[in-house]
Amino acid sequence: MENRDPFIARAFTSLRLGDLSIRNRFVKAGAYEGMCPGGIPGPDLERHHVTIARGGVGMTTVAYCAVSADGRTFAQQMHMRPEILPPLRKLTEAVHNEGAAVSLQLGHCGYFSRNREASRGWPRGPSTTLNLLGFLVGMPIARRMRRSDMDSVTEDFGRAAVMAREAGFDAVELHLGHGYLLSQFLSPKTNRRRDEYGGSLENRLRFPLAVIRRVRAVLPPGFPILCKINLRDGFRGGLEIEESTAIAMALEKEGVSGLVPSGGFVSRSAFYLFRGKIPLRQMIAVEHLYRQKLALLLFGRMVMRTSPFSELFFLKDALRLRAAVQMPVGLLGGVVSGNGVATAMREGFDFVVLGRALVAEPDFVERVRRDGGFRSRCDACNQCVAEMDRPGGVRCVLDAHHSGQS
Repeated sequence: MENRDPFIARAFTSLRLGDLSIRNRFVKAGAYEGMCPGGIPGPDLERHHVTIARGGVGMTTVAYCAVSADGRTFAQQMHMRPEILPPLRKLTEAVHNEGAAVSLQLGHCGYFSRNREASRGWPRGPSTTLNLLGFLVGMPIARRMRRSDMDSVTEDFGRAAVMAREAGFDAVELHLGHGYLLSQFLSPKTNRRRDEYGGSLENRLRFPLAVIRRVRAVLPPGFPILCKINLRDGFRGGLEIEESTAIAMALEKEGVSGLVPSGGFVSRSAFYLFRGKIPLRQMIAVEHLYRQKLALLLFGRMVMRTSPFSELFFLKDALRLRAAVQMPVGLLGGVVSGNGVATAMREGFDFVVLGRALVAEPDFVERVRRDGGFRSRCDACNQCVAEMDRPGGVRCVLDAHHSGQS
């Protein structure tokens, strides 16, 4: 029997993003799945998103698709090119057959890379810096991007967006958060430039806005462009909520269709995003490089700070951003129950963005539709973060058939 909570009922009304109407207000977060062996979207990736679509979401988001070979964090990641369009078309068609829309997350890793194929071993970022992720694979330094580098990446985003539409995606999500390239330019901690691309927020926005303008120019006017942005970077000297609201307002002026507010830098404050336990033992177990295993064992507890989990942990900051713009804004961060969904709707968010709840229960949306008091079994153990690097990709270790590997 369907629940009658008016705010949960609102979550099951249609949502409009640009010219796209989706069946409800539940969006699967763009989160790395680990299902692209050799950088090619595989059958597991299709099954993963089809299962989630069948479970009731309005739109699912495929992640992480680098806009170029240089934009990959590591060599096995998917990057946009003509060869991957056939499996992507198969995926989008299968999701559409379940009644859901599907978005593709597009990004560039910037200096956060251990992909030795990237720029001949010299990853690029806003400023010359140490590359801790690549230190143990012979890539200790990232170089400062030149204007020609930025122009090239801008074109890469445009080409990738065009191919995403050709592959049948209904929307694209540009990744401006989590410490990837565009986030690196926005953060005052990682952008130490003294030219027109650094210093003031206006300058730090210059390159990300150029990317958005290019993507907007190559797509039809009503084609949805979402942006994932940080509310806070999660470390001293990083982006804070005052500047994040200004960024949101600038994005709205550029015709962005919706915002996905998040937080944290994968390279500096990864569990500011996830909250909950740090599965260090499991992360060491799945690490392929012996030197990286040793580094995690010796220094993992020092560099990974614990942030306690609470439901809707980004709510307070996200409300400030919500008040600053008129465009659709989603609530991400610990939405694991019908009560959390109701709170998001009550507080004026246009959609909810689900991550671990859908890993634990792919039919989470349907369960909330049937029972507004439903709460996910997810306990924020975060072992699914380690599972991304196992054969077969992300899954919940609470599944009985998989618990022996947890």
